[in-house]
Amino acid sequence: MFSRRFWSRSLVRSLVSSRLVLGLALLALAGTAPARAGGSGIDVDLELVLAVDVSYSMDTEEQALQREGYASAVVSREFLDALRLGPSGRIAVEYVEWAGDGEQKVVVDWRIIDGPQTAKAFADAVMGAPLRRVYRTSISSALLFSADQFDLNGYKGLRRVIDVSGDGVNNQGPPVALARDAVVQRGITVNGLPLLLKRGASSALDVPELDAYYEDCVIGGPGAFVIPVQHTEEFARAIKTKLVMEVAGVVPPPGPGLIQRAAATEPRVSCTIGEKIWMDHWAN
Repeated sequence: MFSRRFWSRSLVRSLVSSRLVLGLALLALAGTAPARAGGSGIDVDLELVLAVDVSYSMDTEEQALQREGYASAVVSREFLDALRLGPSGRIAVEYVEWAGDGEQKVVVDWRIIDGPQTAKAFADAVMGAPLRRVYRTSISSALLFSADQFDLNGYKGLRRVIDVSGDGVNNQGPPVALARDAVVQRGITVNGLPLLLKRGASSALDVPELDAYYEDCVIGGPGAFVIPVQHTEEFARAIKTKLVMEVAGVVPPPGPGLIQRAAATEPRVSCTIGEKIWMDHWAN
């Protein structure tokens, strides 16, 4: 599904190579950013919640890959180059882990990243936290929890984004599409990183069309996009590419196997497929 060209360093660097294009995009986003309640807060170019799946479907290897991917992305040259192009040259980031309904945890609380030192401090904090695994999968609760994190964080960003990654469908908590819609109504964009690393496994909870599910049911808001990951070696680059685009505020036109946008009106995959699978296999 993925072209090898997608994962070349030149592609990621090309996303931040034009200061004129990105500058204009950021100015346009500033003009269309949703109004904030009150005028207080530290100005940042982006408020970003990294919402990471730690349900039992994620084994320790996948969890480590996620941690390493985010930690290496924020200290990368491409990420730091994109960071410098914003009007204030800084973003606010929080790292959240989630699983079932009511199982969300702030692993690294809100921090400013404005250069190599603060980026490394954030990366070290992510890598230093103990790994954990929790039952069930509630993307909807993760989205609603993450959205609430923006309200009292003390920052005033041009954009607010939730970056949600996971390897399964919603099977607990509110319906995911309704949660997504409620979050988008609050002026927040939701982007997705569906992990298809083990689609060949025989788990009863596996959904082969996880990328389509994320497109149709999980992501939303201005410029929302999905980058599916099918192979372990693609993981770190996918995270880096995704974060660079989020920080820069630019999403390139989708191409085959590259960036996938929110789908058409009617979902191709039922947004309640996870709940149905759970009921079919475990409900008495």
